[in-house]
Amino acid sequence: MEAMRIRLTAQRRAVLEVIQQSADHPTAGEIFQRVQALHPGLAYGTVYTALRALVTEGLIHELKFGDGASRYDGRLEEHHHALCLGCGALAEVPLKMSAQQLAAVARETGFELRGHHIQFTGYCAACQAKRI
Repeated sequence: MEAMRIRLTAQRRAVLEVIQQSADHPTAGEIFQRVQALHPGLAYGTVYTALRALVTEGLIHELKFGDGASRYDGRLEEHHHALCLGCGALAEVPLKMSAQQLAAVARETGFELRGHHIQFTGYCAACQAKRI
């Protein structure tokens, strides 16, 4: 395993732990509120800087969905997401692409693939019930 390029300061560790313990893919603002509850006085800028460092180091994933705020995920194994078009809920999708599927994508697009993330969109059960 490659050594980390950043120091895992107390602030970065607090941000990392909040994300790893979250099942809801929080935004930077939500992470700030949760970290504040544990470490009052920590500045928003410190949390944002910690998020950048943790993403760069590969300790968390930043998820971007359209024009909405980035969300953060501490789950590093391959998985994808389903996004509700009604309420914005995000669900984990434990789908793995085979080497053959990835090779087919590379062949069809001419891309040298470095990573992938599949996003499904639709309406969650609660939003479906409201639409009936």
